[in-house]
Amino acid sequence: MPCPAMDPPRRVRLRPWLVAQVSSRRYPGLRWLDAWAQETGKFREGVDAPDPPKWKATLRCALNKSREFRLLFDGTKATPLRPYKVYELCEGPPAGTGTGTSGDTGVTAPAMASAPRDPRGPCAPKAPAPLTDLEIKFQYRGRQVCVLTISNPHGCRLFHSSLEPTQEQVELFGPLTLEQVRFPAPDTIPNEKQRFYTHQLLDVLDRGLILELQGQDLYAIRLCQCKVFWTGPCAGPPTGPNPIEREKKTKLFSLEGFLNGLILFQKGQTSTPPPFEIFFCFGEEWPDQKPKEKKLITVQVVPVAARLLLEMFSGELSWSADSVPLHISHPDLKDRLGVVPVE
Repeated sequence: MPCPAMDPPRRVRLRPWLVAQVSSRRYPGLRWLDAWAQETGKFREGVDAPDPPKWKATLRCALNKSREFRLLFDGTKATPLRPYKVYELCEGPPAGTGTGTSGDTGVTAPAMASAPRDPRGPCAPKAPAPLTDLEIKFQYRGRQVCVLTISNPHGCRLFHSSLEPTQEQVELFGPLTLEQVRFPAPDTIPNEKQRFYTHQLLDVLDRGLILELQGQDLYAIRLCQCKVFWTGPCAGPPTGPNPIEREKKTKLFSLEGFLNGLILFQKGQTSTPPPFEIFFCFGEEWPDQKPKEKKLITVQVVPVAARLLLEMFSGELSWSADSVPLHISHPDLKDRLGVVPVE
């Protein structure tokens, strides 16, 4: 029997195709199975022999050659070995430099990319969230007053002052490359006493708190006069108030450590996923016996990449074979013959 005529392979750009597939949410756990090969016409199901090792190698080559992807973590070169890689979706190549490789061959491999959720409300996905994005939530005595996402690859400085940093004041206010994030004004606080004490704390937050990104890790540097207390993934088990020492770098979050925790959770070696939320309390001890909703000024920081990775892993786990017990009888003769008895 002659094979059907083969249409010539189509030129398909890898990055927009990959983003569209991920955004479609058609693949639980973001695991790709032959889709790119079928899209480009290089693989015809039922006609061509599957070759998964070749597909995987070709995808890896296409990702490494493309200017629109950047390898952030290679677990195959780590000790101990970790069988995964993390890629960041970058902006397109500069004008006049070409369009990179289309990678028009069949692949089967996991991909880690997703569109960020706007914390201010539901909206259509815009672009994949960089691994450096930070979601910051300000709360005054448990009431949320501001939510924003910072995309600066260097980090940000949380402060309350009318002074703008200059090149001559780096020692006082930190590097100019940081995003400058001002605390919300407390003028809308209805309680007069609460508003008075909040103003007192903000008045000593002029130099601020730096959230500095280094590689895949997040650090805090307290410059301000106001004391800052915190809890988070790198804080260890809470035994009492946990202060950030002034002008001393404190590690808050490690993406590699978070990924290791996710793998242990996926394997069932831990009962809960690793934490990734960081919580700051300004001017009052934390943690203590007082609930955080009673604190005057609190800030929650979420590394967006960690939340997206947890969502991807959770989606994959929810569709794992052992999480859905199926009860099916052994086939009898009628099942094998395809005969359905008539009532």
